[in-house]
Amino acid sequence: MKLRRRHKYVPIGYKLMLTYMFFIIIPISLIGFVSHSMYNDSLREHINTNIKGTLLQIRDNIDYKMDEVTRISTQLYSDFDFYRNLRSYEEGWENYDRMSKKVLPKLDVAIQSTGVKIGMSLFLKNESIPEIYSNSLEGYLDNSSFYHLYHMKRIEGKSWYYDFPTEKYAETMKWWQIESDVENNRISLLRRLIDTYEPLKPKEIGFLRINVRIPDLFDSVNYTKIGKGSNLIIKNEFGRTMYQSGELPENYTNNEAELNKDYLTIKETIMVANQAWQLIALVPITILEKDAMKVRLFIILMCLICCVVFSFVGIFISRYFSIRINKFVYVLNAYREGDLHKRIKYRGKDEFSQIATALNDMGENIDMLIKEVYLTQLQKKEAELEILQSQINPHFLYNTLSSIIQLAKFGQNEKLQKMVMELAKFYRLTLNEGRTMIPVPTEIEQANAYLEIQKIKYGDRLEVLFDFDTEIWPYETIKLILQPFIENVLKHAWCGDHIHLRIVGRKEGDNILFRIIDDGIGIRQERIDQIFDSKGHTNTGYGVRNVDQRIKLQYGPEYGVSIFSRVGIGTSVQILIPAKKRK
Repeated sequence: MKLRRRHKYVPIGYKLMLTYMFFIIIPISLIGFVSHSMYNDSLREHINTNIKGTLLQIRDNIDYKMDEVTRISTQLYSDFDFYRNLRSYEEGWENYDRMSKKVLPKLDVAIQSTGVKIGMSLFLKNESIPEIYSNSLEGYLDNSSFYHLYHMKRIEGKSWYYDFPTEKYAETMKWWQIESDVENNRISLLRRLIDTYEPLKPKEIGFLRINVRIPDLFDSVNYTKIGKGSNLIIKNEFGRTMYQSGELPENYTNNEAELNKDYLTIKETIMVANQAWQLIALVPITILEKDAMKVRLFIILMCLICCVVFSFVGIFISRYFSIRINKFVYVLNAYREGDLHKRIKYRGKDEFSQIATALNDMGENIDMLIKEVYLTQLQKKEAELEILQSQINPHFLYNTLSSIIQLAKFGQNEKLQKMVMELAKFYRLTLNEGRTMIPVPTEIEQANAYLEIQKIKYGDRLEVLFDFDTEIWPYETIKLILQPFIENVLKHAWCGDHIHLRIVGRKEGDNILFRIIDDGIGIRQERIDQIFDSKGHTNTGYGVRNVDQRIKLQYGPEYGVSIFSRVGIGTSVQILIPAKKRK
């Protein structure tokens, strides 16, 4: 006897311990160390990227609004018809007509052509044009757009006018807080008006100042967009703060080194009329530390949970074996209950692996044997159905041919011809291309074809009533289950010269019930018992038994034929089949 070689394997206790050490403690330690060292840098980079995106959106919004104001100034700067009217020295009615129809409408259109509320001041060297102005607070208090016309001499002594850059055509302009702009929280776009009537000698004919509220210009600068406790600051080219959203603690100064200790500083440049402004975001370091603390606490918590969980591993080691055994018991119980598809999945070379493999093989072999037996029984059932089917056709044909011989003998050719045609129709429906299952209407048509043959033979002595519910039309049945009982009525049930036959079909729940009812001589109960008891009575009730056996073979023992009869009153045969729709 050849001994099987035993496979060496690591005991299960060591497997658990090694798995615990390798897959739990070491990875958690490495993850904790690496995440602690890398998280701060990645968090800073992530926040920096997000805030830069927010600053770009804010910058674009500011650029858009300042471009709108610049567009208005350019509209007037490049309007040659506007210049022609400004340098005209006509007086009286001509001057009034020129101003009211040519100059002032352009100014009205300019201040209304943008969604930003602006105040426009136009300083002109042409003193024939009257000054147009009102209270200096108009437009400041109600935040509405307005314009004023002044003579140039009002600003010729101003320092900001002398410090204004040398003119470059269509380029020189400047955003500047002058005079009362700081007090009113506004800023002005300054620009010369140049007459190019003589292109080689451009001449200054005026000065344009467009005044805008700083909150309107910087309304998108909101510290809440980057987080609580943050600050957004806009500084001009000289480093002076023009606008700030959010507040720094009172003890802070503008010392950049001091700010960098407690704030993450992110800057974005805004180019405005050749001026480089700075959009600065200050994000508290405490926000970063708060997120980092969450990660540290999470890692510590996970380590503690792992320690607690694996402290109880030893308690449950004994359960490890019982769980495996319960799996085998579960599969064996499933086999006992007939479910042979259950399998145990187990990898390894230990005892459990060998048991699982043997049990799976056993289930597969038993399942295969059951399928072979079932297939054999199914083939046997089909063979029995074919034998029973083949037995009933010759029996009917023999009786019909006997009737045809009688008609031929007495020379009744017309009846003979009709009987042969009905016989051909009956067998055409019966053959049905070799199929055992046929539609219910076809079965009824077969029975009717048989009765047409018999009416030729019996004439008016045979009265037939068909009573079928059309609800049974979509279903199918085994063929030739009505004709044998009709034949039995005509062969054995005569009582006198007439016989009445009623054929009924109904759908009852999930079943179909056929009835063949006659008013013949009836059958004794002993005779009915002999029909369904084939032992010792093989020649009794052959046709009835044939139909009953075919139904039971096809559908099961709960279906089949039952007979109810009273001697001298009549007989009712009931045929019960399941309601199965045609395929």
